[in-house]
Formats: sequence, structure tokens, C-alpha cells
Amino acid sequence: MPELPEVETVCRSLKELIIGKRINKVEVFYERIIQSDLTEFKELLVKQTFKDIKRRGKYILFVLDDYIIVSHLRMEGKYFLKGNEEKEKHEHVIFYLENEETFRYNDTRKFGTMQLFKTNNYEEVIKLDPLKKLGIEPISGDLTKEYLKEKFKNKKEPIKTALLDQTIICGLGNIYADEVCFMARVNPKQKACEVSEEKLEKIIESSIIVLNKAISLGGTTIKSFVSSHAVTGLFQNELLVHTKEVCPICNKKITKIYVGGRGTYYCEDCQK
Repeated sequence: MPELPEVETVCRSLKELIIGKRINKVEVFYERIIQSDLTEFKELLVKQTFKDIKRRGKYILFVLDDYIIVSHLRMEGKYFLKGNEEKEKHEHVIFYLENEETFRYNDTRKFGTMQLFKTNNYEEVIKLDPLKKLGIEPISGDLTKEYLKEKFKNKKEPIKTALLDQTIICGLGNIYADEVCFMARVNPKQKACEVSEEKLEKIIESSIIVLNKAISLGGTTIKSFVSSHAVTGLFQNELLVHTKEVCPICNKKITKIYVGGRGTYYCEDCQK
């Protein structure tokens, strides 16, 4: 699943492609993707222009003249700008633009969602479902050890599971949680409530370093992630522990376990 750096990469890529372009027609070929009234989705968007693209956690927000579309890519969702060529099998929503261009949502597994909000006010939309439940952005500067200490104080679940809780920190996913735990020298199995303030500070510092570097490199390509310029991410070349076999610090074997059902990589020696 695309995580914060991948979604940020998609947003930046799409800004270069569709800002200022007007929608002439909308076709939906798989209705379950649309989480709001389907008829309104297709009718209200006609003659709307893409004004801005924002990100909240792993959500993409398309800001139009009068509305906002909130999109989640889920496992394999992708957006592409094309001409008027024939529709491909996995293209489920097509926005027909001016100058014979089409903006297409492609999703092999059909898990992605789009929801139309009848306002173009970003601050208003992020206070509504599904965005209102999201926690603090890990690279916003608002994430503090005091905040995490309060959120984790009663959590006996593993720290990695707590880091993946989008209501606490939004945008941090499986790959980067492994990297953050490794950089902070925190064992992913340790109970969240038992992590020291010093380690919480290191988790925050590591999150900022890891995520900003991943963003600068266009995200991580593990399976199917590709930006809307068809450029794959390069951060997989910088991964320290996730999917690796040998620890880059002590040269001992990396251990793979499952924490909360998620494949987890860590060094038993460096992350005691």
C-alpha cells in the first residue's frame, strides 16, 4: 500500500499534470469506488477546474472550483493523464478534460475510493469523515514526545502496531515503521506503553529523517507503486532493514516476524 512518501509523490506529480484543467465529462465504470452519490459525482464535476491538490495522511484531496474529491489509493490505485485512447481493463474512473485529454484512475484490485464533498474549503473537509479521525502528520512539526507518551500510556500492543495506528500518526505505514524502529533502536515487539521518553524522541526524529528522504527520492517501489509520471520510487535502494537480510550496523542476520499480521524486519542485536 502506498504510504505517506508515495502519496506525497503522487500529489506533486499530479500538480504538474492537471492544475488549471477543466472537466468536461466524468465516466465511472466501477461504481463501488465512489463513496458519495454517483449521479451527483458525475454531474456536479462537469465544468469544474482542478485548482489544487493536497495530501492528508494517505489521502489525496483534489480541490476544484466548488468541491473537493477525497481519494484513497488503497493497495494499487494510480492516476494517469492520457489522450482519448481506448479504455484499459483496470481504468475505473475517467475524467474527460479539454484538449482531448483524459485523467484516469487505474486500480487492479478495485480497493481505492473517491468521495465528493460539496465545499472547496480544505479546513472544513479535514474535520469530516473519513479525515477527522486521522492523527498528527509525522513531518508536520506538531508531533511531540509528550503527545506520543499520552497516546501510548495505556497501549500494551507492540510499538510497531501503535505506530501504524492512523488515528495517532497518519501516513506512517509498514515499510517506514520498520525503518523508523531500526533507526531509533526500538524493538518493534516492545509494548508501546513501555517505550521511554528518550526512545519516543528518537522515533520522532527518525520519522522525519526517513520520510523526508523517501519523499525526496519519490517513495519506495516494492511492488506496484508508480507515480503519475510513470517514475518508480528510489527509496527502496536506501532501505536499511525492511526486506533486508543483513543488518547494516552489526552485519548480523535480519529477523523477519509478524507483528499485528504485518511482515516486520528488525535486528535482534541492535534493537534489543
